[in-house]
Amino acid sequence: MRIHLIAVGQRMPAWVEAGYREYAGRMPPESSLHLIEVPPEKRGRKADLARIAEREAERLRAATPRGARIAALDARGRALDTPGLATCLSGWLQDGRDVALWVGGPEGLTDGARAAAEWLWSLSPLTFPHPLVRVLVAEQLYRASSIINHHPYHRD
Repeated sequence: MRIHLIAVGQRMPAWVEAGYREYAGRMPPESSLHLIEVPPEKRGRKADLARIAEREAERLRAATPRGARIAALDARGRALDTPGLATCLSGWLQDGRDVALWVGGPEGLTDGARAAAEWLWSLSPLTFPHPLVRVLVAEQLYRASSIINHHPYHRD
């Protein structure tokens, strides 16, 4: 199974790329993590933000591998603790399908994008900058995989 972190945005600061690579590189081969960046729409003073979000959602869909389970990161989603994420990851591993984790742009995800997802995941009720979400997701997936594999990285 591969986990595809499909995120709107390109050209991230070096600290984001380094943080993401650090944790993605630690993932075990049976649940490898791969980043797919989709270009954001240009935003101007009088931009149609709803249309921009729709175009970005189309790009997320297009970048999603066929047959992958879609989980969208959204504030309206289910909040999990780390052991709960480990349980979820374990289920994904048993299922064997690839997983696509969608991270929308500044306007978030459209209703249609949320409806296309099998699961909505909320990292927190706090709002995080989109670049930081990449690092948080990679670290939490690594932490969840360490619980599954009885690795001492996660401590209660």
